[in-house]
Amino acid sequence: MDSLKELLAPDMAAVDAVIRARLHSEVVLVNQVGEYIVNSGGKRLRPALVLMSAQAFGYQGSQHHNLAAVVEFIHTATLLHDDVVDESELRRGRETANALFGNAASVLVGDFLYSRAFQMMVETGEMRVMEVLADATNVIAEGEVLQLLNCHDADVDVANYMRVIHCKTAKLFEAAMRLGAILGKVSAEEEAAAAKYGMHLGTAFQLIDDVLDYSADEAQTGKHLGDDLAEGKPTLPLIHAMQHGTPEQAALVRAAIEEGDVARLPEVQAIIEATGALDFTRQQALREAEAGCAAISALADTQFKRALLELAHFAATRQF
Repeated sequence: MDSLKELLAPDMAAVDAVIRARLHSEVVLVNQVGEYIVNSGGKRLRPALVLMSAQAFGYQGSQHHNLAAVVEFIHTATLLHDDVVDESELRRGRETANALFGNAASVLVGDFLYSRAFQMMVETGEMRVMEVLADATNVIAEGEVLQLLNCHDADVDVANYMRVIHCKTAKLFEAAMRLGAILGKVSAEEEAAAAKYGMHLGTAFQLIDDVLDYSADEAQTGKHLGDDLAEGKPTLPLIHAMQHGTPEQAALVRAAIEEGDVARLPEVQAIIEATGALDFTRQQALREAEAGCAAISALADTQFKRALLELAHFAATRQF
């Protein structure tokens, strides 16, 4: 991540300038909530993907800074809404915006960020850009609803779980990569390759997020362990544990999902460990990362392609 930050530092500074300029509102509370969430220390992977994709495909202008900011606004809006739905109190080691400012403010400022993102994408005058981002935001919303329907449902299978990941998380990674390819004026095949990389990267990233919910150092992640369990989310570690544990172990995990019983977290963690569920999920993340790297194998060998390959490895092996 340090080498990636160094490579993108000038471009990311330009993106930050766009974010600050376009975040401004005459309504003070919009500024307060927006600044709080944007400055909360995220990895900025999605805007970084727009920057790397554009330059990997030979783009020479500055429009990628604006589109990177658009992607960050969309992502930030989803976080604001997510934390309200999940009743989260902590993100990245800080109070969530809804905990600090209230649910109503978080939802409404999320709406502001969505609408500001759409204003900015219209300014590009590129129908393909608008199409990609409009489709992505719609699919993300569907993914959020699917995840809500899956909560406390211990019968969710791997296919259903993966569908949620592809919609809720990976779709914006895919869109970010597409935007860079569109700016580079590449062929449909090259755009599809970029999109495939983004989808696999986003999937790997979410799989590891689901691993970390049962194994991470809370000081590193800034999240409470077991948040997914408290929300009754049937993620891959739990699905694998139910499929490969004893009947008694499966019954305990099932009950914990159905009841959102975080008090059983130590027992659930022990079952996850005994069934190798975290190792299995990490292996799945590595497969996704490898598939993403394979998708862009035909790209010219530049520092930006190498950064994309390194990012895929990081996404599948990270500890935070």
